[in-house]
Amino acid sequence: MNTDAKFNYLVISRGQWDKDTAKEEIQQAIDQFYVWLTRSIEEGRMKMGSRLADEGATVSKSGIATDGPFGEAKEAIGGYWFIVASSLQEAAKIAAENPCLKHGLFFEIRPTDPERASAFSVMTETPDE
Repeated sequence: MNTDAKFNYLVISRGQWDKDTAKEEIQQAIDQFYVWLTRSIEEGRMKMGSRLADEGATVSKSGIATDGPFGEAKEAIGGYWFIVASSLQEAAKIAAENPCLKHGLFFEIRPTDPERASAFSVMTETPDE
């Protein structure tokens, strides 16, 4: 087994800024985030992602909805990026360096699966028995 192998981990930025934090402090955390992100990309530890706009749509067998309902504020997704790491634990340690953690945001980290989906394999979409 190659212990030097690196994998991509999707990081989803969730939550909202703490209400009692001054906008200047939040802006400072945002500025520090972009410095950290740029340095991490240059070091090969991360890949660029993007902020997400407020508008959105859902698509299901019931049809297309562009007027919600979307996730509650506590479930809000602000953006995403990728971490390149050898393990989920390493990816979590890298995400824990994010300066925005101090002001209310939190991050969901998920390994990407290089395998194609199959109805005959257990996947995240497979219902519990």
